Amino acid sequence: MKRVVFFVTAALCLAGCGHKFDVEKSVKVTDVHTGWYDAGIQDGKNKLVPSITFKLQNVSTEPIESVQILAVFRQVGDTQSWGDHYATGIDRDGLPAGQITPGFLVLRSNLGYTGTESRLQMLQNRNFVDAKVDVLGKHGGPTWYKLGEYKIDRQLLTQ
Repeated sequence: MKRVVFFVTAALCLAGCGHKFDVEKSVKVTDVHTGWYDAGIQDGKNKLVPSITFKLQNVSTEPIESVQILAVFRQVGDTQSWGDHYATGIDRDGLPAGQITPGFLVLRSNLGYTGTESRLQMLQNRNFVDAKVDVLGKHGGPTWYKLGEYKIDRQLLTQ
């Protein structure tokens, strides 16, 4: 019976005690592009939403895995969230030391501007308020760490 308890305890520990690392020091956001994504027509109006595209780099000396990413969008000058987007940044297969993720992560707010003007006119409207995005990361536990803050460029994105 003692052996069974030992093996069950060991198995549970191995399953839940994966390689831990400091996300803030191990992961770097690279190749950042921001802008206003053309989200199509909603209720007969053009819709633009803030968007960020980037890659992640493992700047540590060890492989890293299972990194979650959260992008929190805000209008400049406002502390209230204006939408967010949650995604897997690095999956369970991991990312070797020094490597960059092969594909881009594209994160967009579900909130944005709608209007009857053309999309370019919307970006030039005097009432248009710029936006920014905080990119957060975590591995394992409940704590999110800020990986960067980026201004959303006032440019139209179609992809």
